[in-house]
Amino acid sequence: MKITIGITDCGEKHPIYERWILCQNKDIEIIKLGYRADNLKEIGRCNGVLLTGGEDVHPRFYHKPENLALCNPDFMDERRDEFEWKVCEYVFEHKVPLLGICRGLQFANVFLGGTLIADIPSIGKNNHSKYYEGKDRYHQIEVFPHSTLASITGTTTGEINSAHHQSVDEPAETLVINSLSEDGIVEGLEWKTPNNHSLTLVQWHPERIENFQNPYNNRIREVFIQAAEKYGLQL
Repeated sequence: MKITIGITDCGEKHPIYERWILCQNKDIEIIKLGYRADNLKEIGRCNGVLLTGGEDVHPRFYHKPENLALCNPDFMDERRDEFEWKVCEYVFEHKVPLLGICRGLQFANVFLGGTLIADIPSIGKNNHSKYYEGKDRYHQIEVFPHSTLASITGTTTGEINSAHHQSVDEPAETLVINSLSEDGIVEGLEWKTPNNHSLTLVQWHPERIENFQNPYNNRIREVFIQAAEKYGLQL
């Protein structure tokens, strides 16, 4: 069965996500969802949606105006936020399988009622930003043993990449933390009560992990695509 995956428009890095998804199955149809294309209606064709990384989420979406001073004014796009809010409205209403990566995790958490740390170093934590463009930072991860993420990856420790200066502060009431960095930054969220809506939210960038055999790379993609295939059979 041919499936269709919607990937939110994140600019020049969008092809990286496309190539990563197509590693699973070259016959997958990709739809770039974004306000520039004004193609929200295309989400109705999607068997799964990937919320990509990118700009800081504007603090008005999680009601913390005091965070604005810690955001990068040149690295925010409220039109993208508004478009992806509508994407999430559809995804959560219709239970479309969702994979949120980096900003995607943060945005899904905000949509469901959670909040964000506007700048990690400002609260005394380690720098989680990339070293420079094209060079991600890497660090260890601890996955909670009885979490869905642990069952997906088959491990509770390992190495992930890191390229973000914001992170989850308060998780949404319906979500629970499933993994942490060595200094206590949230690396993943999942449903507090498992249900029939496939949801995987990760703070790292599996599509850019250099080791293709790393379970925090390929297993994240495999489980997402399997959920999309199952969803497609139900339509």
